[in-house]
Amino acid sequence: MIVREGYVTIALLVLAGQMPVSPAAAADLIPFAPHRAVYELSLGGSTAGSGVTGVAGRMVYELSGSQCDGYTQNMRFVTVMTNQEGTETLSDLRNSSWEEADAKKLRFSSTQYQNDKLADTSQGDAARSKGAMPVVGVDLVKPAKKRVSLPPDIYFPMQHASTLVQAAKSGLKMFAANLYDGSEQGEKYYLTNTVIGKKFDRSTKTVPASFKGADILASVDSWPMTISYFEAGKDKNDQTPSYELSFRYFENGVTSNLKIDYGEFSIKGELKELTALTPGKCPETKDVH
Repeated sequence: MIVREGYVTIALLVLAGQMPVSPAAAADLIPFAPHRAVYELSLGGSTAGSGVTGVAGRMVYELSGSQCDGYTQNMRFVTVMTNQEGTETLSDLRNSSWEEADAKKLRFSSTQYQNDKLADTSQGDAARSKGAMPVVGVDLVKPAKKRVSLPPDIYFPMQHASTLVQAAKSGLKMFAANLYDGSEQGEKYYLTNTVIGKKFDRSTKTVPASFKGADILASVDSWPMTISYFEAGKDKNDQTPSYELSFRYFENGVTSNLKIDYGEFSIKGELKELTALTPGKCPETKDVH
């Protein structure tokens, strides 16, 4: 998944200490498990100057589809944030995307409301051209019709997540990446640095161990991960990240133990309910004699 009061997703551009991996080479998707996950959001911590004294809310994430039909992600991220004066701000972010199985196309829609008023929106389609280093073009519909060109090494969300699992299973510990998910009015991508920790022993309990659907994860491998997000177009060696996302990532695509750190304050996401959804069916292949 990326949670930026928005998408939860992960990407890869260059593996630390390894040869660069192109998006085209990493197009094969991990067979993620369609599911619906509900998270309870709360304040993780805040500095004296942040002005944030409380956070409450819920995130609902749903993944459906298959390696054949592509994957659809739907997420709603709702928070009520309280400041030092006791004033509450309601934020309601709704994201939806569909990604082709070979990661050549991405369709996205994102809408954010602040106190029930529209604050931000984006909608469009992104696609790769053919070739060894394909060009990535975006046709935006909202907030205005516009054609946007992106670097050829951009990763789309599900392709990004799949490559992350591949990296973890291969024992890689660090990598950098360019990520595009259609948020930020559809014109922005992030540079990311990711640290992958040691794989959890399967006997390590999820947090909390008693949430509804915990048995789904009992025999699934997982890793602790932290991703730092940097503004594109700037030297990341000379800047602090815009925010950091930490979580426990399971091989089947489920996340738990979420933490979004904005520097002056952080938000925790506790997995409360997990439901397995019926996976999409791939057409059967028949031998031709």
